[in-house]
Amino acid sequence: MNAQPKGRLVWNHSTHLPGLIPILERLTLKMGIQTVTPGVINKVKGHIPRMTLRVSVPIRGGFKIIARQGKTVQEVFILTTLTQGDLEEMIAQTLAK
Repeated sequence: MNAQPKGRLVWNHSTHLPGLIPILERLTLKMGIQTVTPGVINKVKGHIPRMTLRVSVPIRGGFKIIARQGKTVQEVFILTTLTQGDLEEMIAQTLAK
């Protein structure tokens, strides 16, 4: 059987940005994504009307992603074997769907 390995979405917080979880679930289906962990939520001054995800900094084994919508920001940690460029492209494709 040639089943594609599926990444894991960690549910360690009770609150998330609205609409973020379906995006992260789609990311876990992509090849090379091992674990996706939503992190801390904060308020910011700037306002972004639609959901954006931006690769922030490399971490051991992956990258920290910043998800923003409205005046709220949430950290997301992604463990992956992908390069930063490949991950950014994959995020753009996922957000376009």
